[in-house]
Amino acid sequence: MYLDALEFLEEERDAFRPFEALADLDDGQLAVPVEAAHGWSGRQLMGHILAWQEVALSVATELAVNETSPAKAQADADWDTRGGEVVNAEIDAAWAALPMDELRDRFATIPGQLRGYLTVVPESRWLKHPDHQQFFHTETTGHYEDHLADLEAILAAAGR
Repeated sequence: MYLDALEFLEEERDAFRPFEALADLDDGQLAVPVEAAHGWSGRQLMGHILAWQEVALSVATELAVNETSPAKAQADADWDTRGGEVVNAEIDAAWAALPMDELRDRFATIPGQLRGYLTVVPESRWLKHPDHQQFFHTETTGHYEDHLADLEAILAAAGR
């Protein structure tokens, strides 16, 4: 699917860029549930995207020094055993408990940290490894595409 890491990273960066507009919303705008976004608020969307980026960051950190990732195995098993609704509900609750300043700080730093770690993971462990490549695509670019309509609805509700 990708010829080299730079191609993946550029695609991921371009796909995430529209979500950066969430950082420009004030706390009140981020708190408003938007029916057209499945009832999610901008804050919930930020937390949801970040939660899966953090999982991907944990996996990338492990793959930088190992052939396998216990974090990936655990995330896959958790999803398969308990299901997406349960896992995502727990994610939503955990991120809702964070102070807004911490959420904003993570939103400003986690995406770049993930990209940075992926630059040091040997390509054979992620880009040339079909399962790992699919994982990183699913948790980043594919995930952003899945939530683009939610983002657009949230931004529209905020007058953006």
